[in-house]
Amino acid sequence: MTAIQINNLPNVEQRKAVTPELGLVCITFSKEVRFRTMTRTRYLQLTPEQRESALRELYRDNLQRLNTGLSFCQENQIRLYRMSCGLFPLSDMEDEIGAHILEDMSADLAKIGQRAAELKIRMVLHPDQYVVLSSDSPDVVKSSIKILEGHAHTLDLLGLPQSTWSLMNIHGGKSQRADQLVRVVSELPENIKNRLTFENDEYAYSSEEILEVCQRTGVPMVFDAHHHICHENLDSYEDPSVASMFYAARETWANPEWQLVHISNGENAFKDRKHSELITDMPSVYREAPWIEIEAKRKEEAIAHLRSWWIMGK
Repeated sequence: MTAIQINNLPNVEQRKAVTPELGLVCITFSKEVRFRTMTRTRYLQLTPEQRESALRELYRDNLQRLNTGLSFCQENQIRLYRMSCGLFPLSDMEDEIGAHILEDMSADLAKIGQRAAELKIRMVLHPDQYVVLSSDSPDVVKSSIKILEGHAHTLDLLGLPQSTWSLMNIHGGKSQRADQLVRVVSELPENIKNRLTFENDEYAYSSEEILEVCQRTGVPMVFDAHHHICHENLDSYEDPSVASMFYAARETWANPEWQLVHISNGENAFKDRKHSELITDMPSVYREAPWIEIEAKRKEEAIAHLRSWWIMGK
């Protein structure tokens, strides 16, 4: 592994004041944390009895793998874990077989949530790109809400709080639809709305645009510095707008100590949208971030290397 250089990290005196918690995203680069899935096509080929048997086995296996993920975080002193949004595939099917199985497993799910609480590991979700609350299509909006309802119910079964401690982070979706986005959010069930956060992206919603949505809805903003520099075509994480948006996003959090931000680096160039293997550059203002999700291909290795360089003050 080549040595990495972390730019713009705080000096020793500053670093003593704040030590951000670095978060693992879904799986490990190693094979220690992995999850199983099943395609809709395969599922529809099975009889009802076979569907129930297959899903029951898959859900129990993935729940055990989630427990393994918590153990991995415990062993590596990781206190932030983004769960896979595909933990329980096909649980939203019309036949409701998966949904009934989850209800049967509710006690087992609650134990996992309790263990996370005991380990002081913050568990969060990032639903997939099919959640578009700002869509022009009522069917897409309805489907998006259904997806969020499923995720929120899973978090409820895990016994995780209905707050942004156990957040569900989404993007704004279709551009120039802020008014609709605000309206849809206002009509969401409480167990969704109380967990919801919005993130700026590279294309549809700039940091300023999603900040306005957050201010109007009371939904916290997850600031992504790399998305910001790509959208604004900036050449440095030290552009004044990065720190400005970081602080503006903090103001949207009722509890600033829960503020979550994302960091990634470009794979082949600074503004490359593809994620790099490690984190070699970070905004200096991120030294004030209490929670940082590390979006890098080598995942736990990126966290370990970033920690080591942070401690050394490089």
